[in-house]
Amino acid sequence: MKKLKRYRLFLVLLVGLLVIAYINQSIAMNTIQLTAESLWNMLFLLPPIFILVGLLDQWIKKESLIKYMGDKSGIYGILFTLILATVAAGPLYIAFPIAVLLLKKGASVRYIVFFLGAWSTVKLPVLVYEFTSFGAKFTLTHIFFGLGFYYIAGILFEKIYDRQNLLKNEIV
Repeated sequence: MKKLKRYRLFLVLLVGLLVIAYINQSIAMNTIQLTAESLWNMLFLLPPIFILVGLLDQWIKKESLIKYMGDKSGIYGILFTLILATVAAGPLYIAFPIAVLLLKKGASVRYIVFFLGAWSTVKLPVLVYEFTSFGAKFTLTHIFFGLGFYYIAGILFEKIYDRQNLLKNEIV
């Protein structure tokens, strides 16, 4: 029974897919095809990321990371996190294993939230696309308000959750 509870969301989605297949088979086939493509992309991207995270775990000293992304890093934490997120490549789900590593190495919760938000907001390809498609005013407004929101959200998360409780409760 416990194993069944673990997979209840999957089972609910499977029943939903069967209902959709009964109503309209072409929509169900498109759904299955899209799901298979997404799983293939994830299986293709995640192993290299896990290898990279393992290497980063060995290469980056905890003291160095605390200096640049720790609780008392100040403006260095913001700049380091921003540079790290800007040069990143890939979809957002790749950032989560990196964020877990940073958290385990001593990075502040504030900078982890800021890193995840900046990853989705200020990657170079996104900035180039926004600038050419929407103009400088939109792009700068988006960056300013987005990064401001993520930094404030990071401060709030830091006040609500601390690193020790996150690690102790095995959220990470």
